[in-house]
Amino acid sequence: MPEWRDLVDPNAADLKAALPEHVHRTALDALLAPHQHDDEPRPRVESHGDYILGILLLPIGVPEDDRLYYQEVDFIATLDVLVTVSKTPPGEQPFDPQNAKEACRAHEGVGMFVYHLLDEVAEGFLDVIDAVDDEIDDLEDRVPIETPAEVGKKLRALRHDLLGIRRTLGPTRDAVRKIVDNRVELDDAELFPRDAEIALGNAFDKLLRASEGLDSARDSLAGIRDYLQGRIANDQNEVMKRLTVVASLLLPPTFIVGVYGQNFVRIPELHWGFGYAWSWAWIIATTIAQLAYFRRKGWL
Repeated sequence: MPEWRDLVDPNAADLKAALPEHVHRTALDALLAPHQHDDEPRPRVESHGDYILGILLLPIGVPEDDRLYYQEVDFIATLDVLVTVSKTPPGEQPFDPQNAKEACRAHEGVGMFVYHLLDEVAEGFLDVIDAVDDEIDDLEDRVPIETPAEVGKKLRALRHDLLGIRRTLGPTRDAVRKIVDNRVELDDAELFPRDAEIALGNAFDKLLRASEGLDSARDSLAGIRDYLQGRIANDQNEVMKRLTVVASLLLPPTFIVGVYGQNFVRIPELHWGFGYAWSWAWIIATTIAQLAYFRRKGWL
């Protein structure tokens, strides 16, 4: 009867005890290597003759901390046993295959076990993309409210997250496609019968939906970026408009002062007792006239 063995951060002795014989050294090194960082290593599924090696990564969103981290789960699949190795990211939780194991049925083979594992990963991608969509919608609502610096910081963080998800989603989708196309199999036995390939096709469809959702999220993020740039441009236009108004208000007084500040003897109103008040009256009158005009135009 097929068996699913689940390990979390095993040492070399525990791993060798759980694995079938004749596992290559390169596969052992991959299974024993600690979880690296973010979207590394690259997800893949490879045939090694009498067993299949899989490396999978799943992005996990933490909304309360506004961050994203990656869980790694590797597997070795033979005709009789599926061994999964979950690696704990620093300070985070490891991947838990319990839901996938509970979905397995007694009559199913290891190929279907692999399907349930890949389906759980595909569902995880859909969930994280849905969460990113919610963050993008929330960010769009913040654009008119928060400062451009705050929105820009969040925009860059979301863009970084989308790039990381893309770097893991694409290889995962391609790996499942290889199985569906029958390009990954054991040398002397059929690990993925027809029913398993059909089921894996469903997992592949979910990953395609996730890819489409990722493209849509990227387009939405680009729209928010354009929206933010438009807001910044409008704010700059408002600043320039106000500076222009200030310059316009100062222009007539400067002209009047320049006229009455000329050093000529025969200047009208030079010896007039009300000359000083007269010049101030012109300055005040022109300023009030401009303010009334600018307010009527809606510039103030």
